[in-house]
Amino acid sequence: METRGGAWVVMAGWCVFSSGAVTAFLLWVLLRVSQAQGYFLPFRQPETCDHNQYFDISALTCVQCGDNQQQDAQGTSCVCLPGFQMISSNGGPDIICKKCPDNMKGVTEDGWDCISCPSGLTAEGKCHCPTGHILVERNVNGTLLPQANCELCDDTENSFTKANALENRCIRCEPTFINASRSCACSEPNILTGGLCISNKGSFPSHLLSTARLGELGMSSASEWFAKYLQSTAIACWMYANLTSCQALGNMCVMNMNSLDTVTFDACRLFQLVFEKTAGLSTVHSISFWRQNLPWLFYGEQAGLAPQILSTAPLPANFSFTGQNQNTKLKFVAASYDIRGYFLKWQTLEGGVLQLCPDTETRLNAAYSFGTTYQQSCEISISKILADFPTPVFYDIYLEYTDKNQHQNIWAVPVLNLNLQHNKLFVNQDSDPSKWILTRRIFLVDAISGQENDLGSQPRVIRIATQISLSISLVPNTKNGNIYPPLITIAYNDIDIKDPKSQSVKVSFSVKYEMNQGEAFVQTNIALGVLGGLAILSSLLKTAGWKRRIGSPMIDLQTVMKFLLYYAGDLANVFFIITVGTGLYWIIFFKAQKSVSVLLPMPVQEERFVTYVGCAFALKALQFLHKIISQITIDIFFIDWERPKGKVLKAVEGEGGVRSATVPVSIWRTYFVANEWNEIQTVRKINPLFQVLTVLFFLEVVGFKNLALMDSSSSLSRNPSSYIAPYSRILRYAVTTALWLVIGIIQIVFFAAFYERFVEDKIRQFVDLCSMSNISVFLLSHKCFGYYIHGRSVHGHADTNMEEMNMNLKREAENLCSQRGLVPNTDNQTFQIAVSGQMRQHYDRIHETLTRKNGPARLLSSSASTFEQSIKAYHAMNKFLGSFIDHVHKEMDYFIKDKLLLERVLGMEFMEPMEKSIFYNDESYSFSSMLYYGNEATLLIFDLLFFCVVDLACQNFILAAFLTYLQQEIFRFIRNTVGQKNLATKTLVDQRFLI
Repeated sequence: METRGGAWVVMAGWCVFSSGAVTAFLLWVLLRVSQAQGYFLPFRQPETCDHNQYFDISALTCVQCGDNQQQDAQGTSCVCLPGFQMISSNGGPDIICKKCPDNMKGVTEDGWDCISCPSGLTAEGKCHCPTGHILVERNVNGTLLPQANCELCDDTENSFTKANALENRCIRCEPTFINASRSCACSEPNILTGGLCISNKGSFPSHLLSTARLGELGMSSASEWFAKYLQSTAIACWMYANLTSCQALGNMCVMNMNSLDTVTFDACRLFQLVFEKTAGLSTVHSISFWRQNLPWLFYGEQAGLAPQILSTAPLPANFSFTGQNQNTKLKFVAASYDIRGYFLKWQTLEGGVLQLCPDTETRLNAAYSFGTTYQQSCEISISKILADFPTPVFYDIYLEYTDKNQHQNIWAVPVLNLNLQHNKLFVNQDSDPSKWILTRRIFLVDAISGQENDLGSQPRVIRIATQISLSISLVPNTKNGNIYPPLITIAYNDIDIKDPKSQSVKVSFSVKYEMNQGEAFVQTNIALGVLGGLAILSSLLKTAGWKRRIGSPMIDLQTVMKFLLYYAGDLANVFFIITVGTGLYWIIFFKAQKSVSVLLPMPVQEERFVTYVGCAFALKALQFLHKIISQITIDIFFIDWERPKGKVLKAVEGEGGVRSATVPVSIWRTYFVANEWNEIQTVRKINPLFQVLTVLFFLEVVGFKNLALMDSSSSLSRNPSSYIAPYSRILRYAVTTALWLVIGIIQIVFFAAFYERFVEDKIRQFVDLCSMSNISVFLLSHKCFGYYIHGRSVHGHADTNMEEMNMNLKREAENLCSQRGLVPNTDNQTFQIAVSGQMRQHYDRIHETLTRKNGPARLLSSSASTFEQSIKAYHAMNKFLGSFIDHVHKEMDYFIKDKLLLERVLGMEFMEPMEKSIFYNDESYSFSSMLYYGNEATLLIFDLLFFCVVDLACQNFILAAFLTYLQQEIFRFIRNTVGQKNLATKTLVDQRFLI
């Protein structure tokens, strides 16, 4: 028996297992079949179901109702047919219906019982009662009556009742009916309007304008809301001082843009009449514009009232960015009302109450952080606006603050509605604030007043607040962060509705801060005047020095042009100093202040600053081009001191014999020096590529650009999820110039203190090269002024072998030979030279022959080729300048002296080289002024201004860096190319040998 029992257990287990396996297999087969067929189903909507079907919200399809049932009003369930009572219901469509007996064909209101109806049935099979009666189906204790009763409500003086809207209860009549007719009926001569019974209109206007003003579309539109409720609301407010009616009347005025017209009786005109009628009532909170029982809509129509309200009484609150009394939050609150005038609630503006554009709460709330300029804009679909704002909500906005006694108070915020019309004039769009009419209440979207025939239909026109701007003005000369009352500027657009799904509208919200910049402008003008006067004096001195250097005492057109060029450069420096000083002032005093005393200039106020930057760049560019042209048009000659070492035998062509000739001097030393001169023409004290990349690194990577944001934060890093304020052009300029100048100065200091001392000094190396090559450089930058580099070798010869060259260097290192200076026993090799007129004339005669190859063919000698003539002129010039340096020409001699300190400071020479030329000792290597090297300040400022101008135009540091480096390379190429050609022309060095 135990064995059999065990077997049965095993068999039962096997059957269960087999059954489960088969079930799992079948489910797997069904799953594979469904996957093969795809997951699709027919698309059905509730309105497509038949009247005897309902829409199953789970299966998303139409399902047949049960017997004696039909679709309910929502379409998602079933109800019993008329004449059938419900005997079972499990919720939803799961019900059972039963036909009522013939003597009780009516069904109770709840549908559970059958009842006899005394006055007939409705279409739904319920009992129907005459007008003014209520239906009674049950006793007070809930017992069902055998027959329903229709009870007449007592409208006599004993009760004054009438049936409610559902006709199931008697309620007291509207008080206006009782007051007018002592009954619940409004019979003539009383007037029924908006559910009110008016017995005597008195002085109330009879012809009301029930249209909505559409100023943007240039027309008026019939409004069902105004036609239905304007008169009754105005009368209730006028005659009964009904609070909600007065609020509703004020809302209608706001929906009409607070526009006032003395001719037509629209909502605002009616509100004004009520306001005038209640002049005897007390004011609210002692505010003359706020009458008891009425909303505060206007500040008044007196001319000049707006400036008084906006800039007379400061807000009794202090704002500070840091410190113990830090206060950087603008606590705006709003009293909100619905369209019928009911008070909704007090609410803060945080969370995007006035911002139609969606965003994170953190970014939305950044609008109310004091000192942060806020800008938000987007494009929103009209269909979304209609869905989000079916009825308008009205806001009276206040600024909450704490007074010195720690009491919480609120300050009313005025509104400048740009759509407001006063006698058909848009007075708030005038630039004169004295003509403005300030208001109080606003809304965001009005989709009600544009409904023409039916309040449930789609509006023909909707009105949207497309521009909302909050302006905060700082009290002048405040040290405690006091501000005037904020001003909300709002502009509405009227949208003609055609296809809401395809239509959209652009909306924006902004917060801007401003202060009176008059004092700053005055100080800037004073600085510009003083520095501009100094610039004129500097330019006059430079022009006088230039006149002396060209040896011309007359003032002609060339002199005037030269003065203007010098003045352009000096004036560029003036504008640069003013703009840099202004930018650093704003970034330091705005970002570092504790109690707010200054606010950044607004974009409109920055225009003058941007103009100054543009002027600085244009004038600096003119100075830069002037310097380049001056450098590539200099007269330069390389004096070769090398002499032939002996004679050699040379074959004579055509004679068949030989004769002795001097050993020719190698030209390669001259070519080598010329190449070195060509290379150092664009050598700079900074690395331009390193300069641009380093500035870009600090701006973009380190985050110094964040200092240019128009907020109070001095942090170099910002949270990407937080709001990023717009950039201030002044602060961008300040940050850029500060970084550029600091990095540039560091490079210059490093170059002078370390690189030139321990690595390479190309200017001094060039002077050394001249000495090793036995070649001097004679350079004339002006007609009678130039520079001289004495490169005459102290060893007599430079064209030697390696052994002799090393021996010469060793002797020089051990002071076994004379020094390199022009004057015996001195090391000074560089001089500024002022040549006499006679010497210059002799130089020009030889130079004319030297460059005659570029002249007309008729000027060339027929006895020799052009090249041979140039060779002769070259040797003549070399011989003349060498003899001039050696004091051979007594009539064209020179003397050497030191410059006076004042001469060095002013950059001009007091002595004129009348009979003798003058050589000024120059230990500062000032011949570098003919190179990029000696004009680093001009180049640095020009590159900086170029970078800033591009950035101000494009607001892009990367693009500015790329274009700045590109222009550096372009000008460097032009300078090298043109300078190389001029060098070849002036010195007879073949340009093919210049690298």
